[in-house]
Amino acid sequence: MQQALQAARTALYVTSPNPRVGCVIVIDNTVVATGATQPAGGAHAEVMALRAARQAGYSLAQATVYVTLEPCSHYGRTPPCVQALIQARPKAVVIAMADPNPQVAGQGIAALKQAGIEVLVGIEQEAAFELNIGFVARMVRGRPWLWLKTASSLDGQTALTSGQSKWITGPEARQDGQHFRARSCLVLTGIGTCLADNPLLNVRDIPTSRQPIRAVVDSQLRISPDAALFNGDPVWVFTTQSNAQLAAQLADKNAQLITLPATPDGQVDLVYLMHWLGKQQINEVHTEAGAQLNGALWQAGQVDAILSYIAPVVLGPGRPLMYLDPLPDLAHARRMEMVETQLVGADVRIQMRHAQHWQQLYTQIQIEEQ
Repeated sequence: MQQALQAARTALYVTSPNPRVGCVIVIDNTVVATGATQPAGGAHAEVMALRAARQAGYSLAQATVYVTLEPCSHYGRTPPCVQALIQARPKAVVIAMADPNPQVAGQGIAALKQAGIEVLVGIEQEAAFELNIGFVARMVRGRPWLWLKTASSLDGQTALTSGQSKWITGPEARQDGQHFRARSCLVLTGIGTCLADNPLLNVRDIPTSRQPIRAVVDSQLRISPDAALFNGDPVWVFTTQSNAQLAAQLADKNAQLITLPATPDGQVDLVYLMHWLGKQQINEVHTEAGAQLNGALWQAGQVDAILSYIAPVVLGPGRPLMYLDPLPDLAHARRMEMVETQLVGADVRIQMRHAQHWQQLYTQIQIEEQ
C-alpha cells in the first residue's frame, strides 16, 4: 500500500477534479504492475495497473490488488473501475480508504465481495485521506479544502507600511510554494494584492501539464482588464457588481466575471463563494492574499490549513498577516494544530491545520480494518 500511495503522489498535480489514486498489483509477493490515475477523462489507477499487468503477460487469478481508494462503481468520464477488477478476478483487493462520493460510498466494496473477491479495507487509511483531503472535503461538506499561504517576518509582518514585500522570504521558499500552487485546483487572491503587486499567480518552474484556475475576490470591481493575471489562461473574478463592458473585455482574455451575493457590508459572501466553488468541482483552494482577504476568510470560518513561510528577519511596523476583530480574551483564540516544520533555504515552512475541520472530515470516512 505504501507503493500504491507513492504511485498516487505521482499524479498529485494532474487528476483534478478526480482524486489522486494509486494501484499496485502483487503476485507471489512480487510487484508486477503499478498504475496512477490519469488526467480527468483518462484511465483510473486500477485500469492502468491492470493494463500493464496484462501487457506483461500475467494471469491475475492469484493476484492481490492494492488500491488507495475504493474502486468507483458508477459511470462518469470513464466506465466503473470495479467492473474492470471483477472481470480480472484477482484473489484479493486491499483498499486504503472508502470513497466519500455518494455515487460510490461502499458500493464498489460490496460489488467486489458479491463477486467472491476477498476485500480488506482500511490499510494506510489516514495517508490516503490526507492525499485527497480536498476531494473528501468537497464530497462530505460541499466545499473545497482551503490552504492559506503566508510569508512573513519573525514579528509577523508581510510587508513594510509602504506595502513593499519583495522579498521577505528567500528564493527557496518561493520555489517551494510553487508545489502547493500546482497541487491546487484554484489559486485565490484579493483585489488589494492584484493592485499592489500585479501578480501572475500561475505555476512556474514546476513541471505540470495542468495550470490551476486563478481567481480574484474583487467586491467593488476595481480590477483592470490589463492586469498581468489575464494572460489567456482561465481566470475567475468574483464580485458583487455587474459591468457588461468589463465582462466582455475579460471574456476576450478567457476570464469570467462572476457576480455573487454580498454580505451586509457589501463584500463578496465568502461562505457562499466556497460552496459555489464546491459545485464547480474545486477540491483544493490555495490562497495567496493580503491581510484583508486572509482575515475575512479566517473570520468566516473558511480556513482549513495554513502554510506559513517565516523569514529570520525583523521588520518592525508593517502590514500583518490578517486583519481581525479583537478578541475579548485568550479563551476565544482559535488554535491550529501543528503538522510539520521544515527548513527551506534560510526560512522555515510551517504547516498547520484546523484540527476540528480535519477530524470532522476524517470521521466521515473512517473505517476499521476489515
